[in-house]
Amino acid sequence: MSAGGSKKAILAALTANAGIAAAKFVGAGITGSASMLAEGVHSVADTANQGLLLFGQNRAQQEADELHPFGYGRSRYFYSFVVALVLFTLGSVYALYEGMHKIQHPEELSSPIVAVVILVIAIGLEIYSFTTAVRESRPLKGRASWWQFIRNSRSPELPVVLLEDTGALVGLVLALGGVGLTMLTGDPVWDGIGTLCIGALLGIIAIILIIEMHSLLIGEGATAAEDRAIRDSIADGTTIDRLIHMKTQYIGPEEMLVAAKVAVVPGLDIAQIAAGIDEAESRIRAAVPTARIIYLEPDLYRQPAGKA
Repeated sequence: MSAGGSKKAILAALTANAGIAAAKFVGAGITGSASMLAEGVHSVADTANQGLLLFGQNRAQQEADELHPFGYGRSRYFYSFVVALVLFTLGSVYALYEGMHKIQHPEELSSPIVAVVILVIAIGLEIYSFTTAVRESRPLKGRASWWQFIRNSRSPELPVVLLEDTGALVGLVLALGGVGLTMLTGDPVWDGIGTLCIGALLGIIAIILIIEMHSLLIGEGATAAEDRAIRDSIADGTTIDRLIHMKTQYIGPEEMLVAAKVAVVPGLDIAQIAAGIDEAESRIRAAVPTARIIYLEPDLYRQPAGKA
């Protein structure tokens, strides 16, 4: 996948979150709302995260060198993993702490209507960011569910932005609920409860991202559909008789390594085998364009022991 779509979604999220963060801090300063303050910290974390994602994309474009012969594609996985850690530590842990503090020591809100106006505006901006991420992700998602897309995508940025924006939207609704209930009941403890809920939400999203990015960072293979396409394209019956075994691994969001041992038709000379290997590599790349690095080892098929 080209990084263009993910970069557009990241820039939209960065722009929205930077403006939202400033507005939330102003609102928190005026009203004294803990949920507004937690949401401000959340938006700062999100803004920093989008910066990290852009930095990771830039690092991934470095040319391969002697130390990293397969290139720097996994930089995008690493910085996406850092994003998950930032979201957990700066967003979730702070909100949980602030929520507990406000529940134990509730404080009256001043000018809560200011917080409501800012939160409503922030929801509008987050909807813009979220719809941009959805629009850029939809062609890649295909017929899969959104959860399947997040679990199976080998490109980290769009799932990260989607989950961040989802968390931001739900968090804003929780903050609005906390402030609204405080206004209706006159009990500021609801503001603390809203903050606590925001912390729990961010913690859940961060843990999901940590698990997914860790899996990508240590190396994931081809998707089930890609695996079938590669296997179906290797043998031609003329030069290559069958696939003996194969391993795949994404070394970057747009670059897959394919290593396989293939059985060649007996009796071929070296030139015929070499030509057959080249043709098989072309078929694989046509079937799965991300399969850019391919190593095929020719061999003769031997019937497993114990089978007729």
